[in-house]
Amino acid sequence: MSADRLDENLIELFIYSPKSDDSLIELLTVCASYHRNGLPLNLHHTVNISRPWLGKSKCDHCFISNAYLDGQELELFQYDGKEIHCYWLIPITEKERDFKIEYGCEELEQLFEDRQLNYLDPDRDCLVGDRN
Repeated sequence: MSADRLDENLIELFIYSPKSDDSLIELLTVCASYHRNGLPLNLHHTVNISRPWLGKSKCDHCFISNAYLDGQELELFQYDGKEIHCYWLIPITEKERDFKIEYGCEELEQLFEDRQLNYLDPDRDCLVGDRN
């Protein structure tokens, strides 16, 4: 995704899934293509994937996050004299994306923690309730 980039957007992405599915390869390929040929992606960006990430999931967007579950052993690596960040691509709903835009990425990540995000459940409900 980033091996020959000349700017500071040197990232790679990974995604967790409850099962193997070719659509995940397509999702990561689309993200890599956008990163290389469109605008570069980076930490805390969101991506509209325009379809469910698996099956009939309500998650049709993704959020690029630190590799919290794996720590710096996965997040940072050296390649060809460059430091590359490996970030977690988390499937989210459009409402969760809107929440991030309105309240910020730290609040979204806090929501994930407070509501105990089940990142492996493609059938999970949106974590954002009405905020009246």
